[in-house]
Amino acid sequence: MQQFELSREFLEILEEAIDAGNDETIKELVAELHAADIAEIFDELDKDQNNFIFPLLDTEKSADVLIELEEDVRERLLKTLPSEDIADKLEEMDSDDAADVIGELSDETREEVLSHIDDIDQAGDIVDLLNYDEESAGGLMAKELVAVKTNWNILTCIKEIRKQAAEIDEIYKIYVVDEGNILKGILSIKKLLLIPTSDNISKHYNPDIISVRTDTPSEEVVNIMDKYDLVVLPVVDSIGRLMGRITIDDVVDVIREEAEKDYQMVSGITEDVEPFDKVWNHTRARLPWLLIGLFGGIFSAYVIKSHEASLSVFPAMFFFMPLIAAMAGNVGVQSSSIIVQGIANNTIGLESAAMKLWKELSVAFVNGIICSIVIFLYNFIFSDSFALTITVSVSLFSVILFASLFGTFVPLALNKLKIDPALATGPFITTVNDILGLVMYLYLGKFVHFLL
Repeated sequence: MQQFELSREFLEILEEAIDAGNDETIKELVAELHAADIAEIFDELDKDQNNFIFPLLDTEKSADVLIELEEDVRERLLKTLPSEDIADKLEEMDSDDAADVIGELSDETREEVLSHIDDIDQAGDIVDLLNYDEESAGGLMAKELVAVKTNWNILTCIKEIRKQAAEIDEIYKIYVVDEGNILKGILSIKKLLLIPTSDNISKHYNPDIISVRTDTPSEEVVNIMDKYDLVVLPVVDSIGRLMGRITIDDVVDVIREEAEKDYQMVSGITEDVEPFDKVWNHTRARLPWLLIGLFGGIFSAYVIKSHEASLSVFPAMFFFMPLIAAMAGNVGVQSSSIIVQGIANNTIGLESAAMKLWKELSVAFVNGIICSIVIFLYNFIFSDSFALTITVSVSLFSVILFASLFGTFVPLALNKLKIDPALATGPFITTVNDILGLVMYLYLGKFVHFLL
């Protein structure tokens, strides 16, 4: 299958076929496309066009497309499908994907769909997964896996693996459990094929296995799989029974969602929004931080107004106010971003808050000295006011130190309070540091002018 690149020309041909009701042309256009490519097309079409194309896909392909669709597009599409059709498509999915899809339905529709699933075991697996928190290992895992018993010989294991493999797309590891379904170890397929068929599997499996419990937070799951370079991770309950497995594709989805959420928070967007969401959704997500920035600007204006007398005597200070405010905001965002990244990657856990503050203070000291020398030389050469030269240089150094400490302390404090530290970056840090930077600059200017 060749890589597909969606173009305006392709969409126009597809839209013409839809308008003409030409089913065969539409089938030919999408027949060889991957489900993810078809989902991308659905994002560009309207609801009626999607509703026209979707029934033309076979059951397996349409099930794959449902998994790949954006949540709001999938939600609109599901509302148009009978419960029997949804059930047919769920039977083609892994249990974790089926649980994600059915979890978006109303309680009434959910019960109807489950009643139409012929495979009682699969329906039971879906119901089990719905009971777990979406942001936990239980909410990420799939029930489909290959497991063998510790008292089986290799020949029996191979026979059972063949039966179990029929329901699984990819087999990464073979899990070894006892009679109580307690996870005892793992075995690779390669090693299994090299063992004499008469041997007992208990002699060959690896008991050193990394696993997580069903209540493990999804972020911790991501960190574990990243740290140990795992493509699959078994999930057990509180007494060690094997409940399911998490595969790398599920973890990639979590990483992408967390990155999008953090990026939006850094940008001052308080809700998860997509480019094709309604205007009101975008407004509601952006407005809170814009209002905070607005009130911050009003307060900054008040600070400047309260120093009007000093500025009228020392008007040259006006020229460097934007520089001081910008540097304060930039330094604060740099420090907070480094801390938030470290918290997200779990790379600063061994450092105390005091150590981290000291390190950022040291960095800020060096940066502050360099930037202050540069602005001092500039003013010394081009300005005829030595008082202004001293004021701007000392203020810039002080602002860089404070902004760095503030940008470090706030995300650490929020993380301690179990609040997403990404809230500390972007507009919040910038606004607060702008105000405090101007306050420091103006008061220092008044003090220097008084001395000189």
